[in-house]
Amino acid sequence: MKPRVAITEGDPAGIGPEIARRAAADPRVLGVCEPVLYGAPAGDRFEPGVLSAEAGRAAYRSIVDAVTDALRGDVAAIATAPINKEALRLAGLPWNGHTDLLAHLTGAPRVAMMFFSDELRVVLATIHVPLAQVPALLTQSVMEQTIALTAQELPRFDKVPPRIAVAGLNPHAGEHGLFGHEEEAVIAPAIACCRARGIDVSGPFPADTIFVRARKGEFDVVVACYHDQGLIPIKLAAFGRAVNVTLGLPIVRTSVDHGTAFDIAGKGIADAGSMIEAVLLAARLARSS
Repeated sequence: MKPRVAITEGDPAGIGPEIARRAAADPRVLGVCEPVLYGAPAGDRFEPGVLSAEAGRAAYRSIVDAVTDALRGDVAAIATAPINKEALRLAGLPWNGHTDLLAHLTGAPRVAMMFFSDELRVVLATIHVPLAQVPALLTQSVMEQTIALTAQELPRFDKVPPRIAVAGLNPHAGEHGLFGHEEEAVIAPAIACCRARGIDVSGPFPADTIFVRARKGEFDVVVACYHDQGLIPIKLAAFGRAVNVTLGLPIVRTSVDHGTAFDIAGKGIADAGSMIEAVLLAARLARSS
């Protein structure tokens, strides 16, 4: 029996409804799951490409409905189309995106954002925060939790313990303190603690080469210190094929590797490739859970 996979349509003023519906009708998707669409009520109208509180609330309601059904077991997984963070704020909602909203809705104590592709896999230690705040947020505890969660969750994909690499925060991974001390004071001790627990983790490595090494097969996943450090290389390697996966949730959740694309919303030209990949991966994870 094929699993039922919820597909949320995201911000109704963006490309989400278009790519969600195209994914739900794709033969590859229909071959592995029963897609169930969650979006704004049929009578609601939203102007394509226009930011609004109403669109933010509609996106939020569809996520809540899908998560409720997933926790009840009515659907086996969720694949989400993109939402707009500004629209959420206009609607008076405090979350910075899907990841922290899903943690709140499911009561998950620790989650992490991973981008998954055949070419490269990246987990982020910090997500949607200003770059200036990253050094203070990158504590040893945060690094240990992120590494441990990665080691716990990655076997769902490959059935084997992952080889984890950790990127340094500073140029040349700090060059022994010459360009920064976070590697010696925070990242290396976290790695040592995780290795003592039996986790196959190495680093910190210079961020300008570690993603190349991982893509060549030396490591299974890279833990990046901040948002753009991890997302730039994977989007260069696999944009349109990469899938956003939330680690640490009690439900399966995948998503696209892009945003709401207000500039092309309503034109019928959006690429549904990443949405299709997200649904396919959600179905795969649902079957193996």
